[in-house]
Amino acid sequence: MTHPQRPHRRLRQTLIATGLALAAGLLYAQASGLTRTLVGRADVSVPGREAVVARVEVAPGARAGRHTHPGDEISYVLEGEAQLLVDGQPARTVKAGESFVIPAGVVHDAHNATGAPVKLVGVYVVDKGQPLATPAP
Repeated sequence: MTHPQRPHRRLRQTLIATGLALAAGLLYAQASGLTRTLVGRADVSVPGREAVVARVEVAPGARAGRHTHPGDEISYVLEGEAQLLVDGQPARTVKAGESFVIPAGVVHDAHNATGAPVKLVGVYVVDKGQPLATPAP
């Protein structure tokens, strides 16, 4: 016989684990001069994956820090410009009105060498329950 409280307990444990994983990714991001503010998340058509939408800001003179994501990042630059540093590719400048895609697991960084913040919208199609970002050496 199944105890009626167990499904709620499992759901609560899953939500707590997901929250902790997400918080770890956010703390890493915020400590480096990059701030991610989650504005939405939803399941996608691929089982076990979800889309996470965030407002992202890189402070003036700051670096995002070398990191990866457990899925693809699709971003659109709203304001400012930054050097996008993707392992295996030449550095490039991304400016307001431009977009970029970073494949899952690829190490990348962004450097804001200007005196104004860089603001963008990031959409991450990632594995559920994984940290949104993981520091890379």
